[in-house]
Amino acid sequence: MMRNFRRIATGVALGALLAGGAAAQEISAPNLSYRTGPFAATGIPVMNGQIDYFTMLNERDGGIGGVKINFYECETGYNTEKGVECYEKTKGDAVVTQPWSTGITLQVLPKSNVDEIPILAPGYGFSAMADGSVFKWAFNLPSSYWDAASMILKGIGGEDMSELSGKKIAFLHLDHPFGKEPLPYLEKKAEDIGFELVPIPVGLKEMQNQSAQWLQIRRERPDYVIMWGWGAMNIGALTEAVKTRYPMDQFVGVWWSGHSDDLQVVGADGAGYRSISFNAPVSDAQVMADIQTHVADKGLTESDEEQRSEVFYQRGLVMSAALAEAIAAAQEEFGTGEINAEQLRWGLENIDLTEERIAELGMTGMVAPFSTSCSNHTGHSGGWLLEWDGEQFVKASDHLMADADELAEMEVAAAKEYADANAPWPTQECDG
Repeated sequence: MMRNFRRIATGVALGALLAGGAAAQEISAPNLSYRTGPFAATGIPVMNGQIDYFTMLNERDGGIGGVKINFYECETGYNTEKGVECYEKTKGDAVVTQPWSTGITLQVLPKSNVDEIPILAPGYGFSAMADGSVFKWAFNLPSSYWDAASMILKGIGGEDMSELSGKKIAFLHLDHPFGKEPLPYLEKKAEDIGFELVPIPVGLKEMQNQSAQWLQIRRERPDYVIMWGWGAMNIGALTEAVKTRYPMDQFVGVWWSGHSDDLQVVGADGAGYRSISFNAPVSDAQVMADIQTHVADKGLTESDEEQRSEVFYQRGLVMSAALAEAIAAAQEEFGTGEINAEQLRWGLENIDLTEERIAELGMTGMVAPFSTSCSNHTGHSGGWLLEWDGEQFVKASDHLMADADELAEMEVAAAKEYADANAPWPTQECDG
């Protein structure tokens, strides 16, 4: 039966939740943010969107279920060591941790079984975390990096990807766990379909000067360049692509390589560049009006009007909306406003973001429907190719879906390999 995740704020609904107990104080939801360092330009707008959504709920609704959300940040600078320190510092009263780095996520992953705190890594992290039977405490909804790679290949090669047969694809990627994550899927598809994959890593010290990488691209003359970039790497790559006159309509990035500020550096010269995205910008959506009224007009945001119209800020809203839905689901299931980490874990396994619910949230068109379960911790929402038209990103494809069955086989195999390598590793029984 579909659960109605209604807005619970005051009156009878709140009284029912908190009846028989003292008033709940707050729900602690730390975010291991990166507003400093080489990836700050990427991180800031997403972090702003995330925190603004919970500020809106606190101001408009009194929180969720009458309980304020303490959504606070611990700065990591995207440094794995600092990220682990932030995790340890914040885990005491947290119902969730958001590592905000694939490297940090991989370090925290084993700790989640001991500390029993769910990891929320929306759109990043280890793709095999989709297998909830193995990764009981980890969630990478609404789409994984393997989803992204599958959708990109469909976007450039057709639904069956057959148009890629005989082609050469350069994979320009950050030489970091994030950048390497899609390689198993891409290597498999290169063998299955018959295209040549040319991995081209970019070191952390090479992000702004990629002359060597683009010299290799000029020599290889690939039919497509797929970029798994982040922060300063994106600007370095886009600048080199323009300089070398690489065709922008053959240049496609992951969702972290689709930041408006990065494309504004090359402006009209970047027209035709595309990135996959699990969210789409809809600046006249009702949620944007609510953000304006309850957050921006009250001076409670670090964002400005331009930033709020862009993909990354609105991605932050979508991420926090998913977390809010999990909180509401847990409150309803367990009959309490001030849920704990174990109860939120259940909520994260029981998100049902239907078209109807998306409309109720004022987010129509911003994210595709998806649901999670015990066995499916990703949701696999699919997404769209967004194209830079010289001034902004616009939708450039119909809704794309990854090959779910193929990915499920890979996820199960990779999850088992991880569990075996880290034995004894606790698992859970899931129906279906």
